[in-house]
Amino acid sequence: MTTIGIVDDHCLIVNGLKIMLQNEPDCLISFTARNGSDLLLELNERRPDVLLLDIELPDTNGIELCEKVLAMYPELLVIALTNYDDMVYVRKMIKKGARGYLLKGTDQKSLLEAISAVRSGKQYIDRHIEQSILEHTINGRKAAVNVKLTNRELEVLELIANEYSNQEIADRLFLSVRTVESHRHSLNQKLNIKTTAGLVKEAFLRGLI
Repeated sequence: MTTIGIVDDHCLIVNGLKIMLQNEPDCLISFTARNGSDLLLELNERRPDVLLLDIELPDTNGIELCEKVLAMYPELLVIALTNYDDMVYVRKMIKKGARGYLLKGTDQKSLLEAISAVRSGKQYIDRHIEQSILEHTINGRKAAVNVKLTNRELEVLELIANEYSNQEIADRLFLSVRTVESHRHSLNQKLNIKTTAGLVKEAFLRGLI
């Protein structure tokens, strides 16, 4: 028997998941939670085998919440459940310890496959974005040879991708804020990008982070 926790603030999503799982003899819904605070309270009382976790919650970022709950309960098997098919979100959730990544429009077959996969120690990525990840990885490796970043630029880039501010990056790398700004400008120039979001996405697609 696999026990399952669901964290999502949309009733339609929660009810849809319940319907898909209610007649599965090997699956039992342990609890549902609408936000991060509710989840932490539930986990004090019971710990499911698998946690279906929305990335966007009313009171917290699901990516950060994933890292937090896994630090507290490392045995949890987290499957991200989201509308975001952007590669950056996929990579962030996997880096934080999620074992699976599903889009909210998933069907029952894919949901059960994901639960079965993570229970058997494997990772599972929604089939609708798996091919896209593969293509971006291949293209990113090809594109990476066209740009040369210094070791310091790579360090700054990694921290930018993890949403650190210029001041926080300066403090971590023992640099001045002006030097960090200079590295950011250099990264934007080399990758031909103007925004932070664009910089992170381009760096990911090029295989730089």
